[in-house]
Order: sequence, then C-alpha cells, then structure tokens
Amino acid sequence: MSKAVYPSLKNKLVVITGGGSGIGAGLTEAFTRQGARVVFLDVADADSIALRDRLSLLFPAPEYRRCDLMDLAALKTCLAGIAADHGPIEVLINNAANDDRHTLAEVTPEYWDNRISVNLRHLYFAAQAVAPAMRAAGAGVILNLGSISWHLGLPDLSIYETAKAGIEGMTRALARELGVDGVRVACIVPGNVKTPRQEKWYTPEGEAEIVAAQCLKGRILPEDIAAMAMFLASDDARFITGHEYFVDAGWR
Repeated sequence: MSKAVYPSLKNKLVVITGGGSGIGAGLTEAFTRQGARVVFLDVADADSIALRDRLSLLFPAPEYRRCDLMDLAALKTCLAGIAADHGPIEVLINNAANDDRHTLAEVTPEYWDNRISVNLRHLYFAAQAVAPAMRAAGAGVILNLGSISWHLGLPDLSIYETAKAGIEGMTRALARELGVDGVRVACIVPGNVKTPRQEKWYTPEGEAEIVAAQCLKGRILPEDIAAMAMFLASDDARFITGHEYFVDAGWR
C-alpha cells in the first residue's frame, strides 16, 4: 500500500513523548521516514534504544532522550535542551500515557495524583514549554493523544478516562489561546490499537469482540495513528485546530 509523503514535514523538529514503544514508536518511525528531525522522550530504555538503533540508518536518524515526564522540572530542562541543540521545537506530540487498570474502591488520593500526573499533567506543561517559541515563529503544532475509552465508558479505567476526557477539553482551550499566534492544537483519539501492551489486557476472544463492534473489521495498528498525526502536523492541515480526530474503525 502506498503512503502519503508530506514535504512540509521534512526537516521539521518533532518531539514525541513516550516515543519508544507502542503507538509512540509508530509515530517516531513515521515522522523519521518523512525526513523530520525527531527527538523522542521515554523512560523505557531497552525499547527506546532498540528503536533508535533500528532506525539509525535513516537520515536524519531519531534521537532518544531519557526524560521522566512526571518530573516537571526535568521535562522543562529536557525540552529547553532540545531547543538549545536543534532550534525551536516545531511539532510537539503529547503521546505518553499509562492505562493501568483500577477500580473506584481501591483508588487512594496518592494513586489519583500519580495517574493524573502520568496521563494529563505533563501534556499541559510540555505545551506551556514549547508555546513561546511557536508563538514567536507564528506557527507550530501541538498534537495530544486522547482515547476512545471514555467515549465508550470502558471498565476499570476511571482515572485514565477522566484524564483523557480532560485532554480533549485542554486541546480546545489551548487551540483558542494559541491560535491567534498561528499555533494549531488538535487531539487524536485512537481506538483499540494492536500493541504488545494492549495484548496484555485482551484475550483473543476479547479482541474478536472489539473487532465485531467496529464498523471496519480489522485491527488498528500504530501506523494508522501515525498517518493521522502526520497529516495534522503537516501544512496540508493548516486550518485544522481545536478538534478531535478519531482513528477507531468506527468502534461503538
């Protein structure tokens, strides 16, 4: 299957959080193959180093920087360091998240704070860090990864779903605030994407039930999410901002 090429992505400085595995790895590879200058952040060293090495022959090859997104001071320092080394960040993809299961009864205030930090807080402060340079340039793209989970009310994910619902609200608010300076902010809402982590949660029978509930009968892959992200990040989407874009095969 032939795939789109976006000349406007070539040489763009793209930062991807959680870019070492799963959907993030798909984003890292896709933007690298477009000729973008990709820096991806993660804490999963083994997966990230393996991905970096696998893509090392591409030009420019992606760069891995270890960064704990829950440490906001470290995140700010990391993003500033990228800008100092490579110039202003032009595309930020807020992808990193963690969908560990939990029930209402077992959640403590400490666990609540931890899950919100993992799934929502860092997106806001990463956007805050890159926004000044984007505003000064009169251009820039921030893409936030949401989730189909809260739209469906899936079980055992109440804090995760709260965070993901908040991401859509944040996207609309930031699109309004930053749009006057030419910065676009959009949200991608993946359905059930086939990754090693997701296979941890679903039996083959469970996967079959999901596919049966989709309008399109097939398994969504990280490259399908990346296809949407590349379009939204490109100049082809120059008047697209402030909304959510589903890649869920019509899961209902």
